[in-house]
Amino acid sequence: MGLSIPELTERIRDVPDFPKPGILFKDITPLLKDPVALRQVTDQISASFEGQGIDLVASVESRGFILATPVALNLGAGIVPIRKLGKLPADTIHTNYELEYGTNTLEMHRDAIQPGQRVLIVDDVLATGGTVKASIDLVERLGGIVAGIAFLAELTFLDGREPLAGYGPIFSILQF
Repeated sequence: MGLSIPELTERIRDVPDFPKPGILFKDITPLLKDPVALRQVTDQISASFEGQGIDLVASVESRGFILATPVALNLGAGIVPIRKLGKLPADTIHTNYELEYGTNTLEMHRDAIQPGQRVLIVDDVLATGGTVKASIDLVERLGGIVAGIAFLAELTFLDGREPLAGYGPIFSILQF
């Protein structure tokens, strides 16, 4: 049967004042070390996008990589890393975005996506939506079609879905 939502939620650790004072960080690493929970959440994300012709799973650094890889394998898709500035070795495109606690830059290889490819974006937590909106920008600039967006957890009080209006479906397993 699998773990219940409360059992999965118990595997998310709250870390106060990280990465700066006033932020309550949702640490997914306790869930990741539980093989039953890890399989369950990646299978749930995969099942939500089966049969939708996903060509690539774009994963956001760094915890998104962990979730996106088994999802891509389950869907028979490739994986494309979206990284912080300066981490990719070949020619890249980049975009700047705002976080709930600052600004950052994401980049993707210029040849990562071919026009018309259907892309599922996977990240660990949806907060304000800034990271995913930047990821959408990168995918679309390369001609990819955002076929869906998936998260392990969503911080609903931050209204992160709002900047993602018009993209979807948007799937999250846990809501806080």
